[in-house]
Amino acid sequence: MALKKKPVKGMKDILPAEMQVRDYVTGLIKETYKSFGFSPIETPCVEHIENLCSKQGGDNEKLIFKIMKRGARLDLAKAETEADLTDSGLRYDLTVPLSRFYSNNSNDLASPFKALQIGSVWRADQPQKGRFRQFVQCDIDILGEASCLAEIELILATTTLLGKLDFSGFKVRINERRILKAMALYCGFSEEQLDLVFIILDKMDKIGWDGVKTELLEAGFSDEMVERYVGLFQEMEGAEDALSYLEKTLSGVLEEGVIDNLRTIRESVEAVRTCEFELTFDPTLVRGMSYYTGTIFEIEMAQFRSSVAGGGRYDKMIGKFTGNDVPACGFSIGFERIITILMEQGFSVPGAPLKKAFLIEKKMPAEKLCEVLKEAKAEREQGAQVLVTLMNKNKKFQKEQLTKEGYTEFKEFFHS
Repeated sequence: MALKKKPVKGMKDILPAEMQVRDYVTGLIKETYKSFGFSPIETPCVEHIENLCSKQGGDNEKLIFKIMKRGARLDLAKAETEADLTDSGLRYDLTVPLSRFYSNNSNDLASPFKALQIGSVWRADQPQKGRFRQFVQCDIDILGEASCLAEIELILATTTLLGKLDFSGFKVRINERRILKAMALYCGFSEEQLDLVFIILDKMDKIGWDGVKTELLEAGFSDEMVERYVGLFQEMEGAEDALSYLEKTLSGVLEEGVIDNLRTIRESVEAVRTCEFELTFDPTLVRGMSYYTGTIFEIEMAQFRSSVAGGGRYDKMIGKFTGNDVPACGFSIGFERIITILMEQGFSVPGAPLKKAFLIEKKMPAEKLCEVLKEAKAEREQGAQVLVTLMNKNKKFQKEQLTKEGYTEFKEFFHS
C-alpha cells in the first residue's frame, strides 16, 4: 500500500516562497523585540501533563495532544484511568512553559525579566483559515514588573513590529479583568457565577446584546440582574468618557488605581507610538484564558476576521509553581495569521539579495564546470544568492518554478 503523501490534518507543508517570508518576519521580530530589551529563550515542546491540565488554559486544555507513557512506565494491563496512560503532552501555548521556565531558573535571570519566545505549539482544534493544529507562536513577556510599564512596553513593541511590516489603521482593544469582575459584582452576580457570565459576554460581538440577555436568562439569572448588567454597558456606551463613568459608578467596588492604570497606558502609548493605529477601551473584551488577572488586550485588523495578537496580565500563574506570586504580563502575535495576510497581499521581502540561477548543460566537462563554479563564487562574494543546477529538458518550466522562489536572473552554460 502506498504511503500517504499529504500532511496530517491541521498541519501543512511550507513551500520555499512562503518560507522566505516566514524567515524574514522571524528575523524582524527578533530584531525589533531585542531593541526593546527582550531576551530570546527556548522551552521544550513537551510539558508535564499536570502543568498543561492545571486549569490555566481554558478551552485549550480540551485540545491537548497527550503523549503516552513509555517503556516500563506504561502498563496497559493495569491501566484504569487516563492518568495511568499519559504523563506529558505537547504544549498548547508558550505561557505555561514560560512560567515553569521562570520558576526553575529565576535565580539566573534578571529582574524584571523580559522574555522572547518563538516556537511551535499544538492544539487538536478544528482547522480553518489561519488556524492549524501545529502553528508558530511568538510571545513577549515581562516577569517581575508590577506597574503598567509592562503593558506599555508590550503594546509599543508589538505595534512597532506591525508598523515595520507596513500594517497601519489596526485597532488595539484594551480592557481590565478587574473591571469585568467589578461590573458583574455591582449588578448582583456572585464570584462563583463570574466565569459563566464572562463566557456569555465574550459572545457579544457575534450575538449582540439581545443574544447576551437571552443566554444570561437561559442560564438562570434573574431579570433584574440581567437588565442591570446589560444596561450598565449600554449606559457606558453613551457616556462621554467610559473610564470616568466606570470610576464614578463602580466606586467602592472596583479596586483603586485600575482606571488610572488604563489612562496611563493609553496616554503613554499614544504619545510615543511609531505607526498609526487606534487604541480603544473595550469593556466587552474578555479573552478566554482563565489565568488573566488584570489588563487584557487584543489587536484587530480589517484583513482578518479575528484578532491577530492578544495577551494580558497573569500575576498568579508563577505562584502555582513556586508558592510565591510574581507579576507577569505578556503579548502574543498570531504569527500564522500575519503570514497568511502577507502572503495574500503578495508580500516581497525588502532588501532580499539578488537571486541568480546558473543552468548548466548536462555532461559539462570538468574544466568548464570549474569556471562556472568560480563565477558563482565571485557572485556570492558580491552578495548575490546563486543557484548552480543542471539544465532540465523543459527549461521554460524550470525557470517558471525558480521564478516562484524569487529567482530573477538566469544564465545558461553549455559545454560547447
